[in-house]
Amino acid sequence: MAAEVDPNNYKDAVLFLATAGIVAPLFRRLKISPILGFLGAGALLGPFGLGALADRAPWLGAVTIDNPAEIAQLAEFGVVFLLFMIGLELSWERLRLLRRLVFGLGAAQVAVCTAVITAGAMALGQPILSAVAIGAALALSSTAIVMPILADQKRQHTVQGRAVFSILLFQDLAVAPILVTIAVLGGQAAGQVEDFSPQRILLAFAPATIGLLAIVIVGRLLLRPMLRSVAKAKSDELFMAASLLIVIGVGLAAAMAGLSMALGAFIAGLLLAETEYRHEVEVTIEPFKGLLLGLFFVSVGSGLDLAALAREPARLVGLSLALIALNGGVVFALCRLFRLRWPKALEAALLLAAGGEFAFVIISNAMANGLVSPAAGQAVLVSSTLSMCALPLLAEIGRRVSARSAAAATTSDPTPAPLASEPQVLVVGYGRVGKLVGDMLSRHDLTWCGVDRDPRLVEAGRREGRTVHFGEASRAELLQRCGLDTAKALVVTMDSPEGAESVVAQARALRPDMIIVARARDARHAKRLYELGATDAVPETIEASLQLSEAVLVDVGVPMGLVIASIHERRDEFRQMLNRPDALGGRRRARRI
Repeated sequence: MAAEVDPNNYKDAVLFLATAGIVAPLFRRLKISPILGFLGAGALLGPFGLGALADRAPWLGAVTIDNPAEIAQLAEFGVVFLLFMIGLELSWERLRLLRRLVFGLGAAQVAVCTAVITAGAMALGQPILSAVAIGAALALSSTAIVMPILADQKRQHTVQGRAVFSILLFQDLAVAPILVTIAVLGGQAAGQVEDFSPQRILLAFAPATIGLLAIVIVGRLLLRPMLRSVAKAKSDELFMAASLLIVIGVGLAAAMAGLSMALGAFIAGLLLAETEYRHEVEVTIEPFKGLLLGLFFVSVGSGLDLAALAREPARLVGLSLALIALNGGVVFALCRLFRLRWPKALEAALLLAAGGEFAFVIISNAMANGLVSPAAGQAVLVSSTLSMCALPLLAEIGRRVSARSAAAATTSDPTPAPLASEPQVLVVGYGRVGKLVGDMLSRHDLTWCGVDRDPRLVEAGRREGRTVHFGEASRAELLQRCGLDTAKALVVTMDSPEGAESVVAQARALRPDMIIVARARDARHAKRLYELGATDAVPETIEASLQLSEAVLVDVGVPMGLVIASIHERRDEFRQMLNRPDALGGRRRARRI
């Protein structure tokens, strides 16, 4: 007999899934970040929202979150997965190309904003350690909201987009040291300034440093071989399990070393960022990150005291406006110092003026370690949330100001370096054919990137110094992460006809203007690839016949020029024939793009 099920045990989980199913699509349709919807839903469904009215209307208990503390434990994995993805997206090449903006503009923004907000917090009566923690938390902007806004507007590659990305990148890098510092300072009694001698600080950081070194060394030795072994099994389920094990396992190892799980996940992402499994892991982890990050913001929203906002609306709204003014003013001044024109500097300032998701993490850690009082922490969280809710409006104002000045001269703007060595050609399938195509592209100084599902072929290409990634190329997300959005051409050399057709169809749907050259088994397969949108389909049987004809014609004495001309003419005849709707007795099912 089945055990009796208590629906109340699953109510919070069902409420969150229902929220995700309603909020995310609705806010995306309205072109607003779903994160704001999750924050609002958490505040509405939490104990300070509808839960506060449950005594008067008991039926509201069915649609409110009863145990925010319980879901908060699971919600923390949202930040863990976010930091893991941030680590994955970093690379030494990206940091090198953007080093001036990242370590110049980004470092200056974090330092100056932290100092300015710290001074403001001290002026409002906060102790120095509490003020520093608040300043560090509120100096960080929202990567989870700002970057999707730039991507949706296709402005991430503009001058101001690069500046915003660089600042956010340094902010993400600064999170780990901030969390370590708060953990160390939290171990000291508040107000015992004399205890913070250089020797004591070094000793306090020693366990964390040893733990980090151990994670890095063990990770370098184990992570890549483990993924290689799993990849050889050719099982998506096993690869997903291994990816989740890496995120959670390294996070738990960091927690056991006295660090945060988020920091451990960030280190794991960095260790995998330069491997051939990077993009496949990104595609695998992305759905979990999105769902858990949504749960994180629901948890944050459920902990917001709306009654405090109702009691002191002027104070909390004033703090939010002050935060936007301070952060925005500092970013604007620094962007102008780095020679951005004022409209672009203003747009960057408005995008980075509000608080971010890491403010909740830092302030929560600071309150747990006794550095920030609960009353001050709650006020900071409410103010930061209000500022985040203003981000869509701030972004739209910045976009319009920048658009109005688009006709102005831009000669004084520095030309930003590319974020990475973006490939000009994407080669899907790195067997014998794909390898030869890559060699020919390299001979003509064209940058390219290869993708293959066979880890042995990928590893062989990596040993030769080629940029080859492991992954299932039939997934649109993987193609985009490998550079499909910016590449000039796509070459499909896969053995599997079905796989080649899937890749061609996905690529053509994403890039109607792209050159797509695909390998075909025979004329019928080539016709199918043309129907799916291939620019050129190369049938192996026809090409073999043409090459045999070329060899025999040259060997019997026909002049080389005539032979090449006739081969090209015959190849064009085949191409035209295969592009006809009635070719090979079939009807064209899709218009060639």
